[in-house]
Amino acid sequence: MERRVLPLARRELARASLSPRKLMLGAAVAFGLLVAAPLSAQAAAPAACAALQEKYPDWKGKTLVNAINPHTPGYETIDPKDPSKYIGFDIDLGEAIGECLGFKLTYKAVTFAALLTTLAAGQADIVISDIYATKERAKAADFITYSKVFDGVLVAKGNPKGINGINLSLCGAAAAENTGYVEVPLIQALIPECKKAGKPEPTIQLYDNNANCIQAILAGRADTYINDVNTVDSAVKAYPDKLEKAIAVTIPYSVGIAVPKNKPKFRDAVLAALIEVQKAGTHMELLKKHGLDVNNFMEPEILTAD
Repeated sequence: MERRVLPLARRELARASLSPRKLMLGAAVAFGLLVAAPLSAQAAAPAACAALQEKYPDWKGKTLVNAINPHTPGYETIDPKDPSKYIGFDIDLGEAIGECLGFKLTYKAVTFAALLTTLAAGQADIVISDIYATKERAKAADFITYSKVFDGVLVAKGNPKGINGINLSLCGAAAAENTGYVEVPLIQALIPECKKAGKPEPTIQLYDNNANCIQAILAGRADTYINDVNTVDSAVKAYPDKLEKAIAVTIPYSVGIAVPKNKPKFRDAVLAALIEVQKAGTHMELLKKHGLDVNNFMEPEILTAD
């Protein structure tokens, strides 16, 4: 299917816009802390990483905890060959950053909605889990952005409701979404517009992970699921006779690595390491390795609430 990218309404873009100058949770899943052997980095740490370890020695030789929601194929999922480990782009990228700064990562699996609260509670040191960086979320954590965002609109095969974006085509539709996802308020904002147009309002079903949202469509409980386009493409690939991507839309966010707000030095160290990982070509190699769109690549920035 041809991929088309459509912008959101100007009003939605203005409401959700990010500051271009900022250097940039449903029950909890009781997976707990899994201490798994780190996956090997895709490339040797760049030579500049030695200098970074001298500049930021506080984390060298340490083991840090990455809070993740391991239900996003391509980004972070449980390794089907070894359920004590995780695989995906974010896993490899985080370990490349860790190698550059001299630390190792273990993982704490939680619901998506609990990612930032887990970080704020001191139960994790970092969040690298396909989380969109927004000004609202930046009230709870600082972000280092690393990926552009394109959302896909997942529907049942044949798109019986004729859904074609985050617009009035969602009037009367049931959308399955993850608790805490940025798509939820965007869909909620359509309720008064649908009423004004004399159409039934959209409804939202909240779930704890991507898999449950996708199953809601397969079971006929929901009409659509709007999320990262790579997640939607993976669902279509898994169920080609039952699902399809109606369209792709741009939304005004970036994916980011979340770090505690009270640790600016750590934030700056992660930013510096990510820059070196990108210079080494590792970031692009990992996108290709995990079948993600290379157009998602972006140079990192810091986003804070300030």
